[in-house]
Order: sequence, then C-alpha cells, then structure tokens
Amino acid sequence: MKAICFYFQIHQPFRLKHYRFFDIGNDHYYYDDFADDDIITRIAQRSYLPANEMLLDMIKENGKKFKVAFSISGTALEQLEQYVPEFIDSMKELAATGCVEFLSETYAHSLSSLYDPDEFVAQVKAHDAKILQLFGQKPKVFRNTELIYDDDIASMVYAMGFKAAITADAKHVLGWRSPNFLYSSASAPKLKLLLKNGKLSDDISFRFSNPEWASYPLTADKYINWINELPQEEQLVNLFMNYDALGELQPRESGIFEFIKALPRFAAEHDIQFWTPSEVISKFKPVAELAVPYPMSWTDEARDTSAWLGNTLQQEAVRKLYSIGERVRLCTDRRIKQDWNYLQASDHFFYMSTKHNDDGSVHSHYSPYDSPYTAFTNYMNVLSDFMTRVEEQYPASIDNEELNSLLLTIRNQEQEIERLHREVEMMRNNIVKDTTGDFPIDEPEPAPVQEDKPEPKPKPAPKKPAAKKPAAKKAEPKPKPAAKKAPAKKAEPKKPAAKKAPAKKAK
Repeated sequence: MKAICFYFQIHQPFRLKHYRFFDIGNDHYYYDDFADDDIITRIAQRSYLPANEMLLDMIKENGKKFKVAFSISGTALEQLEQYVPEFIDSMKELAATGCVEFLSETYAHSLSSLYDPDEFVAQVKAHDAKILQLFGQKPKVFRNTELIYDDDIASMVYAMGFKAAITADAKHVLGWRSPNFLYSSASAPKLKLLLKNGKLSDDISFRFSNPEWASYPLTADKYINWINELPQEEQLVNLFMNYDALGELQPRESGIFEFIKALPRFAAEHDIQFWTPSEVISKFKPVAELAVPYPMSWTDEARDTSAWLGNTLQQEAVRKLYSIGERVRLCTDRRIKQDWNYLQASDHFFYMSTKHNDDGSVHSHYSPYDSPYTAFTNYMNVLSDFMTRVEEQYPASIDNEELNSLLLTIRNQEQEIERLHREVEMMRNNIVKDTTGDFPIDEPEPAPVQEDKPEPKPKPAPKKPAAKKPAAKKAEPKPKPAAKKAPAKKAEPKKPAAKKAPAKKAK
C-alpha cells in the first residue's frame, strides 16, 4: 500500500508602485492596488475557484477518501479577503469536509528564518492565528517559505511545537536516498520530515501541457502507474505545487482539471490512498535522520537560496530590511506593521535575481519588472522611505551603533540613491556573468592602513610631553624619590602616562 500527499501553496505579494526618489517623504503608500486586484482576481477566476469546486466534488464522490493540504500565506489571505471573498467561503466549505489540512508557514512568505529568528517566530504565530480564525484549524505541520530548511530552522520549528515539516528533495542532501520515505531531523530528532518528490510534482506543474515532453500527453492512469511501479518499500509520495498550476500555469484547455479528477479512480485500483500529512506522520515511522547544515529550498536547479540571495543586490536589500526588525516590532502603528509584512515577501528579492539559463527564464516569467536592476532600485526607494518612517516612530538608540549608522545614511537619501545607481551600473557592466561577485564593498580594505596611523602620533610625543611637563609633575609628586635613585632613563617608563593625556585631548 502506498500513500499520496497532495500539497498546494498560495502566496501573492503586494505589487509595489513605481516608486521614485521624488515620492520619498511625500507618498507613503507603496502598492499598486489596481495591479493587485487584476492579478489576484484573474488567477482566482481561472484557477482557485474552479479548483476548489473540483476538489469538493472529488471529496464527495470518493467518500471522503481524497484528501489535500494547503499552505496559504497570511498576506495572500488578506488579498483574497479583499478582492475575492468568495474564495474564502469556498475554502471554508472545503475545510468543513475534514479532508483538508492547513499547514503553518510565515505570515508574509518571508526569509525571516534566515535573518531574524524573533521575526520568524512572530510571523508563524500570526499566520497560525489567521488560519484558526478563518478555518478553525490549528496547524500541526510546518512548511517554510519556498520549503527553505536547514538544521537551525528545524530546531526553531520543533521548539514551536510542530510535529513535522515538509521540505525539498535536494540531491546534494539526499544523495542516493529516495524522497519517498518519512525522515527525521538530525538537529531535532523528534521532528519528522516529509520530502517533496520534485520530479513527479513538476510533471504536473510544468510539463503537463508541453507537447515536446517525452511523456506527453500525461494521463491519470499513466501517472498512477509510475507511482505504483516505485519500489515496494517506497510507500510515500509528496506532491507539492503552486495552486495556480491548476488552470493558470496549465490552462483549463489542457485537460488539467480532468486529469486531477481522474486520479482517485486509478489510484484505488492499485490500493494507493490519499492522506493528509498529519495522517502520514501518525502511521509511518522515519527511516533515517537528515542533516542539512546549509539552507536548501525547492527552487531552481541548485535547490538552495540563491534565487533570493545569490547576488549583492539581493543581499544588500535583505540586510537593510532586517536591520530594523527589532524596532518595527516595538511599533504600535498599524500601517507600519502592515508595510513591514508586505515588504518581507520573498518575491521582491526573487525579482532581483540575475540568474541566467533555465533558472533565469523562470525568474523573468514571474517578475513585473523589465530587469532585476529596476526591481532593486524600486524596492530600495520604498525601503528608504519606510525606514525613515520607522526612525520617526522609534529614533535610533544610542546603544545600537549599527542601527544608528544605518539611519544616518537614510537621512541623506539623495546620496544614498546615487550610490545605489552607481552600484547598479557596475553590476550591469562587470557582474553580468558572475552574479556572485562582490560590489566595491571591498573598499573597507584600507582598514589596515588606518591601524598604522595611530603609530605616527607617538613620534611627536617626545615634543608634546616637554610642553606638558607641568601636568606630568602633578601626576608624579610621590615618584620623585624614585627619580633621584635612578637615572632619568628609569623615570622614562612612566612617560606613557603623559602620552595618554594628549590622547584624551585628541578625543
């Protein structure tokens, strides 16, 4: 007997307006409501709503033996509540069947797990509260943004009380092992791991309607036969995909809805069942522990985090964003809190990717910008304005030198924008082929020269002490006997004290 777990994810970032330098400080509303409304409504009409209707029919027709899991970000739920409220109603109807499980994730579909553990925990709690409010479920299984996972994240997830997490089937982690088993975390052995079967998932998501694909056309009986022919000991297949694969990425005309609807009938012929992830972790036992020292994801061929952090543009944008996380969490302004969530969406950094070849085509397909450099410049304009607003609410603390220096830079926004444009130009000219190369951030190398600069000051010290002997005499009334017993040379070791005095004046 084999089991199939179907997982669908929904996340939709709020689109940023083309925010220019002259908007900074004047217009604090950063979003393109028209584009958001158009995109989410179109996808819902073509994909989400008919897919919900199909799944409800499948559950009823198969005596509640067909089951699925959903991972929907908090920001996506906000958009759906605003623009397509009927989707929330249909999802509640699905939840009422008892055949749908909702996964936990970050509220903003963010990269907080890699940069800000406190923000990560706060977002997970906020997301789960939203799921409980709308659908009456408390998530038990966790999935991170884009299935990003490593040993450190596993420890945080387990500490929050989750029983399992789903992640990717990265080859550099699995090696010869199959994703079609239940595993456990090396850093948190009681946390069970479900691994996406990338090949079988992408056969539906990306290859289904491709006439050049060797297995085209894909039919439900052929697909179930592939699963049935897996080695007998491989009893679990996790199929994870974007929900818009049904009707949007794979158009309705391709037969994608008929294909999904026929799967349970052919699965029953081979005693293949559909389970929720909670059922899987209660019935299967882990076969081994997985150690993941570096973050992996389900995106791109490398299955790492380079889709969001692969070049200096992305790294600079993410670093600046999370540098103010602590102060944003102290804010009580609702608009600042909301903007903070929207600006964390991983897609903003995905649009800045300068990858090429097959990976690059995927990035450019989803991006609303004409280039990653435009995406970076627009995002940094918005972020600069947002950081200024945060500073007005909570001025930089004297004790926090890093935040203080950061906000000093933001105060002079014109210079900041010019610097960013220079970096963009250098990126265009010099780092098109090597996207992992550094910007002239290597300029701090003159630091060693600065360390040598204090040494020239001691040289004039012999001249300065002569002029400041009165100060030295006040400090050495008692040591005079020692000066008589020994030559003046022995008294010289005490002259460093005289050197410190000028150093204080230099301060």
